[in-house]
Amino acid sequence: MSNTVKQLEKPPYLMLGLLFFATFVAFLNNSLLNVALPTIMHDFKIDYSAVQWLTTGYMLVSGILIPVSAFLLTRFTNRSLFITALSIFTLGTIIAAYSPNFGWLIAGRMIQAGGSSVMSPLLMNIMLISFPREKRGAAMGIFGLVMIVAPAIGPTLSGYIVQYYNWRVLFEMILPFAVIALLLAIWKFRSVMPTRPTQLDYLSVVLSTIGFGGLLYGFSDASSAGWGDPVVITCLIAGTVALALFIIRQLRLEIPLLDLGIYKYPMYSMASIISAVNAAALFSGMILTPAYVQNVRGITPLESGLMLLPGAIVMGIMSPITGKLFDKFGPRILGFVGLAITVATTFLMSRFDLHTTYNYIILIYSIRMFGISMVMMPIMTNGLNQLPTRLNPHGTAANNTIQQVAGAIGTAIFVSIMNSKTKASAADQLAAMDPTTITEQVQAQIGQTALLEGIQFSFLIAAATTVVAMILTLFVKRVDVSKEALAKIESEPVPGTK
Repeated sequence: MSNTVKQLEKPPYLMLGLLFFATFVAFLNNSLLNVALPTIMHDFKIDYSAVQWLTTGYMLVSGILIPVSAFLLTRFTNRSLFITALSIFTLGTIIAAYSPNFGWLIAGRMIQAGGSSVMSPLLMNIMLISFPREKRGAAMGIFGLVMIVAPAIGPTLSGYIVQYYNWRVLFEMILPFAVIALLLAIWKFRSVMPTRPTQLDYLSVVLSTIGFGGLLYGFSDASSAGWGDPVVITCLIAGTVALALFIIRQLRLEIPLLDLGIYKYPMYSMASIISAVNAAALFSGMILTPAYVQNVRGITPLESGLMLLPGAIVMGIMSPITGKLFDKFGPRILGFVGLAITVATTFLMSRFDLHTTYNYIILIYSIRMFGISMVMMPIMTNGLNQLPTRLNPHGTAANNTIQQVAGAIGTAIFVSIMNSKTKASAADQLAAMDPTTITEQVQAQIGQTALLEGIQFSFLIAAATTVVAMILTLFVKRVDVSKEALAKIESEPVPGTK
């Protein structure tokens, strides 16, 4: 078929609705399991190092397949790709729901990841050709609702189900929605994006797998095993070397697996950097806040999930509104104000103590989510607006991959900071006490206050990190989407290729 990717005259709203529905189910599924891990450990009589593979394995498969999504979107029709992805996801859900042992459960989760990892890039690419650039903000705001709200409400829903039902309900609940989406896709989905013959460079796939997979696993495992663990060190070194070789190979290939020519466009590059820093801070907040609420304050998982739910609702309301504001005012003011709010509230969260009221926690967390909702989609949409339409698959693939890696890195770093500060604080407190007065109750109190200090310090570092992204937004320029500018963008030769 033709190389030319044209803007659709009319958005395929039915298809987009189906894609939104399926992607929401996939994102929700990914966030449901964290709260259920202790229950699964008990049922299968396994330890934490084994059960963590339910989340680590899912993340690894997604991290490996997302860079390949640019090739899949170019080579195969979006109808066949979507139906295949949904079929794989549904099969994985069935296997996970009725798994007779832990091995089958891991297999089901990884199969789920194989299907769901294609849905988000596919949705983004169809949206990019469905709406003109000057109206993309509102559309991408809806996508932001799916991307952020589904993971945010997942723990609350999961906490309720695990407390009152069986963890298998988490998969059984998802299954009918996956089947309905699959049947509707077979009936109503059609292809709107052109395909073209292209070659899959198998060495690039291997390097991408080792590179992104090694980094994701290394950083994820570092938060629990420690930075000095031999497996962590090996994964990080292998991942770094493979990623460097992957980048060199992409720059030399005539038809790269992931076209790095996207980084010749300054606003896309700036958006990637800001999104990476923001993702690191966002994911760290998702780890540190439950740690404070549950481990320091002793609130149950269900109640803590309910405390964080208003923040998810705020993001859900704000995502479409932010998209419309982006179309009107551009990315710089939204990004700067949003990140300023995020910095201020993250700093205030570093001041949480043993007596902070529940209502104050909910208020500050919700305002933080309000700030974050003003940043992610406007900045990234502006960056994608600068790319020629033919580079959309590569732009979305790189963006999703960077956010995954940045989230893993941020989580690992901030959890390590928390653990180090906690150990140092506990040691200082014990050293200042008379050994004869140290009882089990005293040790528990020391552990609680030390963990609090570790969480406070990590939030403080997260606030400082977010300041970097806030400063970078001052250099963001709104991409010109006039007809003359678009004609120039589309007529340019693809940068970085021979």
